[in-house]
Amino acid sequence: MTTVSPAATLAPAALTPAPNRFTLTVRCPTTRGIVAAISNYLADSGCNITDSAQFDDQLTGSFFMRVSFSSQTGETLADLRNGFAPISGQFGMDHTFHDDAEKTKVVIMVSRFGHCLNDILYRWRIGALPIDIVGVIANHLDYQKVVVNHDIPFHYIPVTKQNKAEAEARQMAVIEDLGADLVVLARYMQILSDQMCQKMSGRIINIHHSFLPSFKGANPYKQAFERGVKLIGATSHYVTADLDEGPIIEQDTVRVTHAQSPEDYISLGRDVESQVLSRAIHAHIHNRVFINGTKTVVFPASPGSYASERMG
Repeated sequence: MTTVSPAATLAPAALTPAPNRFTLTVRCPTTRGIVAAISNYLADSGCNITDSAQFDDQLTGSFFMRVSFSSQTGETLADLRNGFAPISGQFGMDHTFHDDAEKTKVVIMVSRFGHCLNDILYRWRIGALPIDIVGVIANHLDYQKVVVNHDIPFHYIPVTKQNKAEAEARQMAVIEDLGADLVVLARYMQILSDQMCQKMSGRIINIHHSFLPSFKGANPYKQAFERGVKLIGATSHYVTADLDEGPIIEQDTVRVTHAQSPEDYISLGRDVESQVLSRAIHAHIHNRVFINGTKTVVFPASPGSYASERMG
């Protein structure tokens, strides 16, 4: 493994979030009184709710809620967590309080296609993706210079059939040493082991160069071209042991015509892939995604909230 570590970190052009801004995410069995209990608790704790979304899945009997709020009396995250324990116990909640000022630590993995990596780096640099990119892992050297020029540590770990298990162990060591909260597969063209998928469950996001479930395999654009499709797209999902079948976070499509070539499909598809992956990362880091069995609950950013989300 070759590691290139910069001497300094490039500071993205992002605004500094206001202090004492938090998000509460909740999942629990559906029942009466959940919203009232949460709202009353936050109000009694000197907090002002700025955004709230909830979903009651009647098929599974699960309730999901995301609440953004600010503390107007100086309550700390520890205070809020401790005080919330009785309510959590009463409703059997799986809940987390998040400090909006803390950026998600992200490791990006890439192979030889750089469009998604470059898009993420650009959005990170201008503050549109407020993340802390703690490292890039690659099994090729194509983007070493690009990454190092952004003052981000670059970890070269080649992968072959013979060393695959050893290489993955090195990758996990880097991820753990860097304290990464999220791994983004930016067109990383190696299949991860079941063990790694399980260990990092809900913390690896992949971009699939197809509008799943359809045209799976190494060359979906050629398959789409041969079938004369009128829409191509991309799918971003959490990685599981079932290849390309993890819970879907984000999708999009672009229209094509009979007059366009496979090369046109590829060019248009890469644009969609970049956008879909960045939107999936954006939703994840702002705690808007809940895994719900084989699916996800994804709360949309409310009108006017993107500016505040950019800050933290």
